[in-house]
Amino acid sequence: MHLRRTGLLASAAIAATLILAPAAPPALAQTPPGVLAIGQIAEPKSLDPAAVTAANDFRIVVNLYDGLVRYADGSFEIEPALAESWEVSEDGTVYTFTLREGVTFHDGTPVDAEAIVFNFDRMLDEEHPYHDTGPFPLSFFFSAIEEVEAVDARTVRFTLNEPYAPFLSNLAYPTGLIVSPTAVAEHGADFGRNPVGTGPFRFESWDANTAVVVVRNEEYWDGAPPLEAAIFRPITDANTRVAEMLSGGIDVMVEVPPDSVSRFAESEDFELYEQAGPHLWFLILNAKEPPFDDVRVRQAVNYAIDKETLVENVLQGTAEVASGPIPPAFAWAYNEELEPYPHDPERARQLIEEAGATGSTVTMFVTEGGSGMLDPVPMGTAIQADLEEVGLDVEIETYEWNTFLAQVNPGLEGKANMAQMAWMTNDPDTLPYLALRSEAMPDNGGFNSGYYSNPEVDRLLQEARTATDQEERARLYKEMQEIVHEDAPWAFVANWKQNAVTSAAVDDFALQPSFFLLLHDVTKE
Repeated sequence: MHLRRTGLLASAAIAATLILAPAAPPALAQTPPGVLAIGQIAEPKSLDPAAVTAANDFRIVVNLYDGLVRYADGSFEIEPALAESWEVSEDGTVYTFTLREGVTFHDGTPVDAEAIVFNFDRMLDEEHPYHDTGPFPLSFFFSAIEEVEAVDARTVRFTLNEPYAPFLSNLAYPTGLIVSPTAVAEHGADFGRNPVGTGPFRFESWDANTAVVVVRNEEYWDGAPPLEAAIFRPITDANTRVAEMLSGGIDVMVEVPPDSVSRFAESEDFELYEQAGPHLWFLILNAKEPPFDDVRVRQAVNYAIDKETLVENVLQGTAEVASGPIPPAFAWAYNEELEPYPHDPERARQLIEEAGATGSTVTMFVTEGGSGMLDPVPMGTAIQADLEEVGLDVEIETYEWNTFLAQVNPGLEGKANMAQMAWMTNDPDTLPYLALRSEAMPDNGGFNSGYYSNPEVDRLLQEARTATDQEERARLYKEMQEIVHEDAPWAFVANWKQNAVTSAAVDDFALQPSFFLLLHDVTKE
């Protein structure tokens, strides 16, 4: 049962009052009751769930939309959402979903089987009339779909070209969230700024670089949320975000800067939350161009970076040293026998000398702040010092988050030798399949921005995603991790324990292992 609260919906005027009011001492600052102000790390790129890839955007869209299925609270277990039930064929290639009766989009149009077909055809069919409302960078998630059919108004059937183990999990991910076909037809390429879904909150306004305002959906199929509204404020500077939290200008802050964690943890005025999850912070190494086209230099980078010091000093214990491309949060698929590269500057120098790369100038792309990027500027400067100590001359170029993604995602060729990156994923398949396969090069719409290629890794990833037995999937993933660890296409740096802080007025808040920010049950006095 979900608590309902009476009262007027929060308006844009309330939001403006909250956002524009000057900062006040904690005793005086107060956001309106029932209105939750969240300090985000960056401006969202879009509110079209099929068009975004960053957790920063996901934190908003998961409150505006639903998928056919969703993750159960506190886990990656799949439970019904817009679909009340489903059946899977014995060979694992046909999924038949029965939709809930009477659910409508925020614009009043029905959620029927034709709407579901529209959503997936929009992403996957280049001839679809609204395919140009993309691009859809994570449509890879559904590349196994051969056909989506509306059997009747409440029944939709997916036929896959082969068994695909992550299919249900991917349907629960933001890329699988269902948008209103009517709204897409009305707004076209601008749908991402005029989002319409079925979620517990509906879109109210988006003031660029200031706030996204969402308001309570009184007709939500799973019970209207207690909050009247939520305001997502992009505050890119970490110190400003902390100051806003301390002054009462925001009620929730995600991705607490490491040097502020203890301050909030020790205060009775705030509640600090931490949650382990499937996260990897790494450096993409451009394997297409010197010096990182030589595996010895890529391995040298992994030996050169003092990851323990980064974790203990820069990140102040909010992360653990990473060993490979699959995070330990996926315990069943994680290769526990794989050790992180030790900090060995002498070995790094030796490898660089053997490769004839001593004194090479390399460019590293760094972001000012972005999803799960873990103090990117201090991390970048510390890594720069470590690499210069072993004979590489590192030049840093720093970009705002969305500009950074626009530089990195199309590939590093001709632009940079390495780039920071972080991924929060929903399945062991996701990150390596989208960012390490030979066919996932940027020219093919993938995220293999460093152009790594190993046919054996390709084979293992393909077999793992089609295996129906989890033990067999685990064996394949563990073998893949050993090869990637040796090939070192990335510098594996850290696995983050996500965090957030709320004011004492906020209750029923929880972090999710998915890194989603679910506000349906949150209350605020």
